[in-house]
Amino acid sequence: MAKSTPVTKAWRSLIWLGVIIIGIVAVNAYGVLFLHGSWTPKLALDLEGGTQIILAPQLENGQTVSPEQLTQATAIIRQRIDAAGVSESEVNTQGNSNLVVSIPGTPDQDTLNRIESSAKLDFRPVLVAGGPSNQVVGEDGKSTPAPTPDPGLVSTPSVAPTNASDLSYVTPALRAQYEAFDCASQTARNTNVAPSDQPLITCEKDNSAKYILGPVEVEGKNIADASSGLKQTQAGASTGQWSVQMTFDDSGTAKFSSVTTRLSALKGSQNQFAIVLDGKVISAPQTKSAITDGKPEISGNFTQQSAQSLADQLKFGALPIGFKVQSSDTISATLGSTQLMSGLIAGLIGLILVVLYSFAQYRLLGLVTVASLTIAAIITYLLVTLLSWRNGYRLSLAGVAGLIVAIGITADSFIVYFERIRDELRDGRALESGVEAAWRRAFRTILASDAVNFLAAGVLFVLAVGNVRGFALTLGLTTLVDVIVVALFTHPVLRLLAQMRFFNEGHRWSGLDPRALGAVYRGRTQFRAPITSARSGKKMTSAREAAKRQTIAQRKVAAESAAKASGQSESEGKGV
Repeated sequence: MAKSTPVTKAWRSLIWLGVIIIGIVAVNAYGVLFLHGSWTPKLALDLEGGTQIILAPQLENGQTVSPEQLTQATAIIRQRIDAAGVSESEVNTQGNSNLVVSIPGTPDQDTLNRIESSAKLDFRPVLVAGGPSNQVVGEDGKSTPAPTPDPGLVSTPSVAPTNASDLSYVTPALRAQYEAFDCASQTARNTNVAPSDQPLITCEKDNSAKYILGPVEVEGKNIADASSGLKQTQAGASTGQWSVQMTFDDSGTAKFSSVTTRLSALKGSQNQFAIVLDGKVISAPQTKSAITDGKPEISGNFTQQSAQSLADQLKFGALPIGFKVQSSDTISATLGSTQLMSGLIAGLIGLILVVLYSFAQYRLLGLVTVASLTIAAIITYLLVTLLSWRNGYRLSLAGVAGLIVAIGITADSFIVYFERIRDELRDGRALESGVEAAWRRAFRTILASDAVNFLAAGVLFVLAVGNVRGFALTLGLTTLVDVIVVALFTHPVLRLLAQMRFFNEGHRWSGLDPRALGAVYRGRTQFRAPITSARSGKKMTSAREAAKRQTIAQRKVAAESAAKASGQSESEGKGV
């Protein structure tokens, strides 16, 4: 005998569910084998501990940090950490100047570079370029260190410069300081505090060259967007070299257009426009033509990771001030395994109560609840593990709370569905048709409920920071899992159970016994005669039970029918 269509659909849904689970397991296995993944999720700062970095501002003499600058710096550093795929981090202020960055576990070097780099980006014209050393060659051919600059040398230009490329900026004092400057010295590491309206002596990022640069003409804050990619030729072919593409805002576009128009007419070193990041020249390209569209490209000795890191730093804004690492320490968990165990015990207690209620209310139908919760737990665990190694997600105590809340959300879906089935049985339907009719009604309710939960989780994830985002993520994730499990497991299983004699004939332990449910109401104000229980010999329902299930319209129709019947009875009595 061929299987019925509902049974075929049920097996098809279960097969798809199996494919989904096997697919997630396979992805996790690939990560474990080849990408340093793990079968267990990473824990957040409150459960595992991590690394604490204290950043101190680099200021010129007499400068102070404003609260607005600290607030802006906190937001930018938090965005950088999130862009690196590190979740559950904390960024706070310490006193009136320092920033404290706490990261779960042991961060990799790229993440540390994103945090420690202030990404203070400036565009300065090149005035003088030369070798990185302070060695000079004498008449005898020997190299000796350049003499210390004479403090008496004039440091103020004799003629007021007309633009940032004017060589009048290069005074005898500045020239002597440049010649004595050594890129390998300690002094060269603290050049990013130079005033923006004054020349700057600095070096290439790899210390391969040193420069005298003119005043800042375009600031990093004028960058609207940045991305990384392989550099392409004019014909569209890839050169195989990584580069960073920038897009300026309207103000930056106008400034950059004016500067590149001027530089394109100059010769030698003055034709170069230095891109200065944290006081170091990351690139000093020649200006072949004016760039008027506000979309320059930074090229150099980039790798894919370094190009992406720089693009992220620029995309999320340049810090209003420079920072240096004051200390970097390992910190212990703030809550620890004891609190995690307490949370897991609370979740276990909630799970046990849900299971006990399911068996008490639905008898052996509660097994479907247990199986569905098990499947949901497996899928959720695999997804959390996948997000952990793939996207840097870390499970915090708030995330554990989101998983515990999910038990109630998932149980609610089962209860809605089971009660719809019971309503259909009370209406006089057979179990097979009742399951199908109940699913059409219940699934709309389940989708509406889960949509509200998912919307709340989405709003929390977008607007909140820190641990609250972890709660929002697990809440949203388990809400999606709930829809998948109900549609691909719970409903198909009930379709199959409807074919079994134990459930189809309404055994008293099945939880679907029509007699125990009082199946007398048939709809449209029609009622089946009260059913007498074989066990007690008592009527299971009454007119009051039936009337309780009527709608207002149905009650009105029943009242009108009763009034007509009463009037007809009186007429017949008078006739007699």
